[in-house]
Amino acid sequence: MNHRHSLPKLLLAVLAFIALASAGLYAQSSLPASPLAELPVTKVALFSSGVAYFERRGTVNGDCVVSLPFASDEVNDALKSLIVAEGSASPSVSYPSRESLDRALKDFRIDLSGAPGVAELLSRLRGAEVEIDTPQTIGGRIVSIEHSPTKDPEVTKDSLVLFAKGGLRSFALDDIQAIRFADSGIGEDFERALGLILSSRDDKSRSLELALPGSGARQATVGYVIAAPVWKVSYRLDLSAAKPRIQGWAIVDNPTGQDWKDVSLSLVAGRPVSFIQDLYEPLYLERPTIPLAIAGIAAARSFDSSLTNVPEEADSNAETEAAPSAKKTMGAMIAPAPAMARSRDSSKEAQAAFGQALSAVPAFAESSAEAGGAGDQFQFTVKKPVSLERGKSAMLPLVSGEIAAERVSIFSPASSSGTQHPMLGAKLANSTGMRLPAGPISVFDGGLYAGDALLDFLPEKDSRLIAFGEDLGVTGAVTASSEEETIGVSIAKGVMTFSRRVTFSKGYEFKNGTAEDKKLVVEHPITQGAELFEPTTSEEKTASLYRFELALAAGGEAKLVVKERSPRNETVVLGSMRPEELLAYSSSQEIPQKVRDALKKAVDLQKRLEDAKRGLADQEARKESLEADQGRYRSNLDSVGRDSSQGQQYLKRLMEAEASIDQTSAAITSAQKAVQDAKAAYEGYLAELSI
Repeated sequence: MNHRHSLPKLLLAVLAFIALASAGLYAQSSLPASPLAELPVTKVALFSSGVAYFERRGTVNGDCVVSLPFASDEVNDALKSLIVAEGSASPSVSYPSRESLDRALKDFRIDLSGAPGVAELLSRLRGAEVEIDTPQTIGGRIVSIEHSPTKDPEVTKDSLVLFAKGGLRSFALDDIQAIRFADSGIGEDFERALGLILSSRDDKSRSLELALPGSGARQATVGYVIAAPVWKVSYRLDLSAAKPRIQGWAIVDNPTGQDWKDVSLSLVAGRPVSFIQDLYEPLYLERPTIPLAIAGIAAARSFDSSLTNVPEEADSNAETEAAPSAKKTMGAMIAPAPAMARSRDSSKEAQAAFGQALSAVPAFAESSAEAGGAGDQFQFTVKKPVSLERGKSAMLPLVSGEIAAERVSIFSPASSSGTQHPMLGAKLANSTGMRLPAGPISVFDGGLYAGDALLDFLPEKDSRLIAFGEDLGVTGAVTASSEEETIGVSIAKGVMTFSRRVTFSKGYEFKNGTAEDKKLVVEHPITQGAELFEPTTSEEKTASLYRFELALAAGGEAKLVVKERSPRNETVVLGSMRPEELLAYSSSQEIPQKVRDALKKAVDLQKRLEDAKRGLADQEARKESLEADQGRYRSNLDSVGRDSSQGQQYLKRLMEAEASIDQTSAAITSAQKAVQDAKAAYEGYLAELSI
């Protein structure tokens, strides 16, 4: 059932006043005790993996606190990667905990978790002493909240039950004008809880307070890695020059809340592993509840006397021998203490090692524009310091110079047959001395825009094809076929194996309708499980394609036939074949003569087996017919009697049928043996047949 009631106006006013007062107290409590210092951003490294390394450097004096502002969703990254290389021998970081709001509210004497109404709130305070105005002032302890039905089934009338002087009294919540708590601690927790609720509304930013204890003026350096927009690349390629040129621009964004002023900017290409782990949210683990271990009572027992007396010397020796081992045990237990002392003595060495670790973070050249390796990644450093206002983006020169490029037409058939045009393209060989990140290319030829292309990541000294338009002057056609041939037949233990070879052929025909020579690059899809047969090699090979180069003269035609071969085996169990199937294989010309001769013998043995089976079937049918006649004779004999002339005839026939049945039974036995012998001969031959 839903419980709905109105909150008294006086109580609303009180709650609002407490919230405002608590917000002021909460804001004042977060102020640092030490002087604030500023560390401006001096270095930025943007990664193509969606993160950025920021380095702040500046001069600090004495004991100070550096406030590092972050968005709420950046705090986890900051806590994971923050490094303090200089500025203090014992830095520390503090920040407001992101405790779950409901969990934090439940820790107060008055529980405001879950946005309770007045009735539920008072119900949670059972036993608390209050004073209410109705308007008569009455004091007592909260017993419960009662919900009484009304005419509307969805609405109830809520009443507060107090234990006051004279016993239990009930007051409608709508009639209560004010509620005061006798326990001042409840009122204080009320203020703190409301302040926490108010402060939780602003959850967009957080600051890490970095305390740097020390004396005198000194340099402080802080670095961290947080999420950032991916830096992007766009290229321009000019194919009309005698030596083609390429120009690359990097597009960077400053999404932070601070301006970049004369920062050293580096752009790093690579795919490092990067993830987010929740280090900001307090973590609570569930622990098992284990029953108490009750000591109980030990069972009584008696001991027999020793058969020999232990010499006193043995006891003394045992003590002297045990002493060293005890010392060793104690030494092992207290070993961490001197180790801790050594760590304090070697603090300078530790700081030096940490400084070396920091230097591994992308270093930025201040006056060069060289590109170089950064571990397994590649780094571009902007020549001059960069200034970029917050929330703005910029294009910066990345690479400019000559590049080895050759015009080609690229034919990649979209289907196995039909007429289509190749793509206008170029084959780029990276001669720039640096890795080129993936990005779009605007191609210019003859002083005009020729089209757009996409470039995948291109390492040094590697080559890549790009396509920027359709070559309408060249027409290509594709035909496809396949054929299968038997290259060998073998038999082993009654199983015949055909070794076959499937040849897949694809023909490419091209016609050049332009007045200039063309160089074609034909991309042929690799047939799974097949090997290249004709031509025997290709100019290039990828995981899924062969690439063949073909010269196409002006106004001329050219052809290319690509053949691939794939082996295929087929097995046949000879013993399960019907006679007509075995006979067909024995006369097939695709099977070698030696195998056909062996199969013909198998056909003869199988024919002998089939003849024996037919003979057995004939004898069994004859016996069945004789037994039917015998039954008829007995029936007739019973009808006419033995002594009649007809009865004598039936009796004679009955005796003749009996003799014939005996002869037929003997013939059946002989036929069964013939079938068994023929079957054994046939199956034995197949089992031992190996060719």
